[in-house]
Amino acid sequence: MEVDGDSRLVPRRIVCTGETYKNVVKMTFAKGAALKDPSGLFNSSLDGNVRRASISTKATRSMMRALKDLIRGAVALNLKGKSKPKPGERAAAAD
Repeated sequence: MEVDGDSRLVPRRIVCTGETYKNVVKMTFAKGAALKDPSGLFNSSLDGNVRRASISTKATRSMMRALKDLIRGAVALNLKGKSKPKPGERAAAAD
């Protein structure tokens, strides 16, 4: 965790990773298996226990809206229940 300009704790977690290839873009969501995907964007790693991916050859407006919703859901999921620092991390001190 780190402190932003307003002295709030800012968690640092991976929401998703992106890979670009010649003809496709692949986005893998760290906790994708726990995300709702009503638009059906996930089309890879569907058997995974944790991660799920979306591989796209082109983007449409509706796909971009669905992707925004998926990212918002992933951020909310990552923030849920993560108030305690992990061993070795220290909470920001008021210096």
